[in-house]
Amino acid sequence: MQDSGANDKTRLDGLRVAVVATDGFEEVELTEPVRVLKEAGAKVDIVSLKDGNIQAMNHADKTIRVKVDRSLDEIVAGSYDAAMLPGGALNADRMRIEPKLRQFLRSLDEAGKPIAAICHAPWELISAGLVGGRNLTAYHTIRDDIENAGGTYRDQEVLVDGNWVTSRQPSDLPAFNREMLSLFAHATAGAGRL
Repeated sequence: MQDSGANDKTRLDGLRVAVVATDGFEEVELTEPVRVLKEAGAKVDIVSLKDGNIQAMNHADKTIRVKVDRSLDEIVAGSYDAAMLPGGALNADRMRIEPKLRQFLRSLDEAGKPIAAICHAPWELISAGLVGGRNLTAYHTIRDDIENAGGTYRDQEVLVDGNWVTSRQPSDLPAFNREMLSLFAHATAGAGRL
């Protein structure tokens, strides 16, 4: 098992994190961040379009199924301290059109709560109307989408911009997880939770 990178400065005890995904998410982009969040003490809910299980992928191949804790219909932004958005083109393309997800992300962002997104997941931030004026990275194929939405694309393994942390792809997960823990812990400390 990999080291989560959590230490006393990145403990997330009591932090509630919504990990939002549907069928077609990239397996390691959900399972690895969830693992490190839980190891750091966060309470993680897998949130999706419906109850049951969602299908993971390893690129184009189906892999495991993951149990959903809550549906989008059941959640409100005020119940969560942060959100994590895994990639996978099918997942992100499906989630970006969901009005409830767009509103959830806008509410989190307006409250200054941290959002972590990897790979194709910035599509969801684009569709929520949040990318204008922001610096972020993502899978290289959505660079044009980011720039057309008024964001600045940077080709680097991880990028922190205010309350956001973004990464490009599975190989960036060690840096993404480290910066996600740091950003989430900073927000937690700022909220007086630690």
